[in-house]
Amino acid sequence: MVFRGANKQKHVFKNNPKALIWGRPPKVIGGKLLASGYWGIARHCNYLGDLLVALSFSLPCGISSPVPYFYPIYLLILLIWRERRDEARCAEKYKEVWAEYCKLVPWRILPYAY
Repeated sequence: MVFRGANKQKHVFKNNPKALIWGRPPKVIGGKLLASGYWGIARHCNYLGDLLVALSFSLPCGISSPVPYFYPIYLLILLIWRERRDEARCAEKYKEVWAEYCKLVPWRILPYAY
């Protein structure tokens, strides 16, 4: 839900920047960056959706073995690495617009934690 919802919001915004997000007009930073809906909660919220899906495959196995949790842990490391590269690329591409977005949306992947 988070992964698809976030990506759908971004897609809808790119096709129609005035389309409603969660029933409200979108908040846009610098005319380019969406800061509404999922994208107003975390800058890389679509990665949270990936992590939740991976964890949902492991949780039914319980805690008797660490093996089922290798994939979500691997994915967490991979996505944090990717998120940091994305941050650097966006800072270079959008410059002060990205800095303003980061002030408005301080959380990277997991709201109130990271």
